Amino acid sequence: MKINYKQKQLIDELFNKVRSKYPEIEFKNLDVSPDDSEHIWINVFANMDEDEEINMRHYASELAVDMLINYGYRISIMPENPNSVYA
Repeated sequence: MKINYKQKQLIDELFNKVRSKYPEIEFKNLDVSPDDSEHIWINVFANMDEDEEINMRHYASELAVDMLINYGYRISIMPENPNSVYA
């Protein structure tokens, strides 16, 4: 995956803002959406309860929408919770 300088700045900014509010998250890797190769995913480990994860997703989404509107880049935080149990 190729990213330009501005995308790297925005990726760092989004991750750092979310991490400052939710220090439990840890960077995993960068990926692209399988549906849209222009949509960058910041994959993170989110070791938190479900309610806190939902709140974190909302916060990250608001920041991501602002970046999309202001710069035209689609960048999202994609949490992976190691404590989740799927039935």
